[in-house]
Amino acid sequence: MAADFAAVVLAGGSARRLGGVDKVLLPVGGRTLLDRTLDAVVDADPVVVVGRPRTTSRPVEWTLEDPPGGGPLAGVHAGLLKVPASMPLVAVLAGDHPHLTAATISRLMQALRADPEASGAVLADDGGNPQWLVGVWRTAAVRVSMPAEIRNRALRSVFAPLAPLRVRASGAEASDVDTPEDLSRARQAREGDG
Repeated sequence: MAADFAAVVLAGGSARRLGGVDKVLLPVGGRTLLDRTLDAVVDADPVVVVGRPRTTSRPVEWTLEDPPGGGPLAGVHAGLLKVPASMPLVAVLAGDHPHLTAATISRLMQALRADPEASGAVLADDGGNPQWLVGVWRTAAVRVSMPAEIRNRALRSVFAPLAPLRVRASGAEASDVDTPEDLSRARQAREGDG
């Protein structure tokens, strides 16, 4: 059966708060952060990763944002350029969420499919705050919302007006890795799972 959704995974950024390491290649529970994210979209086709090519556990299509270093919205835009126009849904994810699973993406897709008027569905943290880089969107809605100027523009400025459904996160699935403390927490949680 052909996939009915694509995935755009952002794997750029400078990881300044982690000392400039290649954050998405940091291991958590024996797998890199990027591979953990790719595991969550195992049923997507195509899977487009925005960032410089690296070794991954599965084949992906690589692309770079234009302009280079233009921020997450520029990354989303670059990824969308690689998604076929006929693809109805696209998961948009950051590559640094160690607790995402295919079940997370499935819940987002179910919520979106249950509401034909909704433009997207995003994970919401314990405070109800939307996690703009953990969502499933109607591809056409995101394409239409892209502004002419994307460099260093906040994702929220484009995604919030689309009024996505908010799906409550389960456990730590909304957490990401931005600091050494985040990485330590993710590793401890994974050790506790094993």
